[in-house]
Amino acid sequence: MASHRKPRQRPLSGGTARTTAATLALAGAATATAFEGTSQADPRPTPSQVKSEVDRLYEEAEAATEQYNGAKEKADEAERALTGLREETARKTDQLNTARSALGTLAASQYRSGSLGTAVQLALAADPQEYLSQASFITRAGDRNAAGISTVRRRLDEVGKLRDQAAGQLADLRSKQDEIAAHKAVIEDKLAAAKRLLAKLTAEERAAYEAETPAASPSASSAAPTSSSPPPPPPSDGSRAARAVAFAHGAIGKPYVWGATGPGSFDCSGLTQAAWRSAGVSLPRTTYTQINAGRRVSRDQLAPGDLVFFYSGVTHVGLYIGNGQMIHAPRPGSTVRLAPVDSMPWAGASRPA
Repeated sequence: MASHRKPRQRPLSGGTARTTAATLALAGAATATAFEGTSQADPRPTPSQVKSEVDRLYEEAEAATEQYNGAKEKADEAERALTGLREETARKTDQLNTARSALGTLAASQYRSGSLGTAVQLALAADPQEYLSQASFITRAGDRNAAGISTVRRRLDEVGKLRDQAAGQLADLRSKQDEIAAHKAVIEDKLAAAKRLLAKLTAEERAAYEAETPAASPSASSAAPTSSSPPPPPPSDGSRAARAVAFAHGAIGKPYVWGATGPGSFDCSGLTQAAWRSAGVSLPRTTYTQINAGRRVSRDQLAPGDLVFFYSGVTHVGLYIGNGQMIHAPRPGSTVRLAPVDSMPWAGASRPA
């Protein structure tokens, strides 16, 4: 009967059991990972899908860039105002110190003459402002003392008010700087996402995308000037518009950099601002403020030098040069270039004064 018994198997030793269990666990995990990767792997996006998504990300990044430009402009104004207040505070403080010195000289004279009057009490006071606040002080002081004390009081008030204004301006500046940082983070996130998508294209596909003009807007008016005509040369009449167009022609080929206003690189509103600045005309910094600078014009009234705006949020601008063409700074990774005005959704146009 013993011969029919199943041989008894030796149990695995502790080390062998642990090794076997670990091996099985790793194999199972690898298998699960393999299946998971297979089941969840996304198919490679087509070039048209990448282009559509990258275009969307660039449009959103440009909207954030214009918000960044607006916040930076306000922050620059706040910083200039703060600098002015600090400089004015320093001048008033010097005047206060001069007035105090004069009053101290008078007090010293009174002390040497044996008369410790109100002037020296003021000069020796731990808190001159509190001392000056005593309503009866001026009437009790002599005429000479009263004039000096009034000057000190006025200077103290002026310095105090300026310091309060500077503190408020500093808080405003810090708020604007926080706003700048927030917009910058959005821009960089959008651009990083676009870069990751573009990396999925082949070198040939990416080169084609970078060279491509944005697709024509479905809403483009059939009455728009034709974009098949060759770009006209810059006007030579010496007008301000002609000088702005000539500047834009000279910027062709320079890189797009968000937040840049030249001379080596530009974003879209930075280019138009710099072009008109070269003609002696000051434009605001952002697309949504430039559209209201000057006189609004319709598409059939466009003339060289006009600003042409695109997208519903007025987030892109170019400089019209004639024959249905504009010069603009289109997007990160590109350069200032020619493009037809009917290549993007139309938002409006304006003619700087």
